[in-house]
Amino acid sequence: MFAAGLGNMLKPIRRLRFTRRRGLGVVGGGALLAGVGLLLPASESRVTRRETRLDEFAPVWQFREFHTVEVDAPPDRVYEAMKLVRADEVFLFKTLMWIRRAGQSVPQSVQAAEDRESLIDVATHSTFVVLAEDVPRELVIGTLVGAPQEMREPLTTEFFQKPLPEGFALATMNFLVTENGPGHSLVSTETRVFANGAVARQRFAAYWRLIYPGSAIIRRMWLRAIKRRAIER
Repeated sequence: MFAAGLGNMLKPIRRLRFTRRRGLGVVGGGALLAGVGLLLPASESRVTRRETRLDEFAPVWQFREFHTVEVDAPPDRVYEAMKLVRADEVFLFKTLMWIRRAGQSVPQSVQAAEDRESLIDVATHSTFVVLAEDVPRELVIGTLVGAPQEMREPLTTEFFQKPLPEGFALATMNFLVTENGPGHSLVSTETRVFANGAVARQRFAAYWRLIYPGSAIIRRMWLRAIKRRAIER
């Protein structure tokens, strides 16, 4: 609504009887709705039965996204492709990451991944830690996405399994490959974020709702890149 109203203010659509004043009203309505959306409380979810390693490290969360794709290749080949996919193989990855970091340069991380290493290697060599790996079924990685003060201790698997101090937020992500018939696989990726404390939860809620559309596109394109690499191998 905000974008449509702003566009109409710049160039009114006369055949729809839109004026700049009406465009201003649409801009205001869009801004109001966006503000309400960013401030909505985040509900908490939890697993009722542990079925994956992700359930082990992230049994409770407030923010989640899940994507899946079918691949005409066996699980071992799909898993290998998942470990090898690079940033240049994921459509729009660099563009969306550039927008996410507002064009600023950052130290080596997934947000500034180059084409020499796989995305998984870049992630685990920078801000993510491997939490579990069951070849060729599941890989679980995690990172710290919010903290009330500077993190002094190294990020370890134990940090994801002990009570979280208030103000901290952890993101846990997996890739899960399951057999889907002879020579076929189903590969999914799920991200869960748990923020401890009302302030941390509200702050991350606004951030999550802002970046979610781009994040969802990246995850879907990442899965497509895995599929393409597994099939073309």
